[in-house]
Amino acid sequence: MNLDHVFVCGHPALDFAATLRARRSGRFEMFATPERLNAWYLESGLVDAITPADEDDVRAAITVREAVYRLLTHRRLGEDFDREALAVLNGAARETPVTPQLSVTGRHNEATPAQALATVARQAVELLSGPDVPLLKECGNPECTRVYIDRSRGLRRQWCGMESCGNKLKAAAYRARKKTATAATA
Repeated sequence: MNLDHVFVCGHPALDFAATLRARRSGRFEMFATPERLNAWYLESGLVDAITPADEDDVRAAITVREAVYRLLTHRRLGEDFDREALAVLNGAARETPVTPQLSVTGRHNEATPAQALATVARQAVELLSGPDVPLLKECGNPECTRVYIDRSRGLRRQWCGMESCGNKLKAAAYRARKKTATAATA
């Protein structure tokens, strides 16, 4: 499986929730090490520099991520929020977030993993209480469990991303049609 972090969901909190891949078919943990967690914070653009994470930071991030995923699922399905997940998310959102600083070269965000996590939690609160809730969809790829914001014309987007899921499914459908057509002419 690809180890690159992917940012296709349309919101940082959604991309964060998607760091446990293939939830239904194999569960691939993108935060397997403190270094992978720090890489996500850097690659997401949340921070420009981050102090090294440790195993406690990884456990905290996974706990918040799973709460965010549960809350996204409940919101998307029109269900009541899980109170335990709410408590986890709100607790993380109350912590000190990343504080942007101005340097001679422009804006600079330097943080600890705990500050980065608090910032992601705050972004999740904003998303789950904001105007994009009706646009939340789960990827149409049965192997994928990413939730994304569908801002397409007519709200017809089916996949989290063309590169990650759309092309694979379109190619598989094409091969299936070709196989059926070949079998029909034989």
